[in-house]
Amino acid sequence: MPLTLRQIRENCQLAREAMDRARHGHYALGAFNLDNQETLRAVVRAAKNKNAPVLVEVSKGEVDVLGHDNVRDMVDNYKDEYGVEMYINLDHSPTVEDAIAGIEAGFEFIHIDVSQANHDATDEEIIDATQRVVACARLTGALVESEMHYFAGSSNLHTEKIDYKAIKETFSTPENAQKFVQATGIDTFAAAIGNLHGKYPVPKHLDIVLLKEIRKAITCNISLHGGSGTPAHYFVDAVKIGVTKVNINSDMRIAYRQTLEKVLDDNPTEYAVVKLMRQVEDEVQKVVEEKLDMFNSAGKAKPQ
Repeated sequence: MPLTLRQIRENCQLAREAMDRARHGHYALGAFNLDNQETLRAVVRAAKNKNAPVLVEVSKGEVDVLGHDNVRDMVDNYKDEYGVEMYINLDHSPTVEDAIAGIEAGFEFIHIDVSQANHDATDEEIIDATQRVVACARLTGALVESEMHYFAGSSNLHTEKIDYKAIKETFSTPENAQKFVQATGIDTFAAAIGNLHGKYPVPKHLDIVLLKEIRKAITCNISLHGGSGTPAHYFVDAVKIGVTKVNINSDMRIAYRQTLEKVLDDNPTEYAVVKLMRQVEDEVQKVVEEKLDMFNSAGKAKPQ
């Protein structure tokens, strides 16, 4: 059932308060991609067990399959059933129109990323698109997130090594971050400090010193994309510095697929899908709970 504009605005205000609590409490909200109902259930159960506030997020590919309204309804149904603090993020929205659709559907967090569709998008194009989304988001109060350029990698299990020399060329700088935030009016800045999408054969290395400098240069929230495959100590440091949102996808998808493959191999004559999925959900839930501990968000949910 569609939410009223008043309900959407109330939810967005709660989301803003949640980010403020995270900033002052030195923890981050985990933003976990949902591919289907099973991954949503895994995140909800983890949030319940850890008493942690969470975001569930969908990219355009997931929205095209599930639909904005279905995502909104599923999340609200499980939020009410389990009594968890949970918000929705539209992740890497490639166009202003897609971002507006998320705003209209009542999503509390909107990530505009025109460089996702056009890796060669100019600074002017990125700033213009971000400004337009920020203006549209004023209708509901949704928090808008953006970054200055294309963010490397993909939400997958990569076999190639990380080219740190190339990655360093795309790092955020305090000066550029400050200019971008001032030019766009965003609520959340997606920092690039060595984090990149996907999971790789070697652990990622984050430039924590650079993160401290960026934190000093801007007043808005800071997010870290590409959290999968990152050693826990980086998250411990990041939340102390002031990161309030960390995106996780690949670690969940890998746990999902590898567990599903094992379950299918172990049950060659079982065709009732519902009987095969509980173990898959359990393994994805473990991943989410581990991340919530890393982000220091366990026990931080607002009473419902």
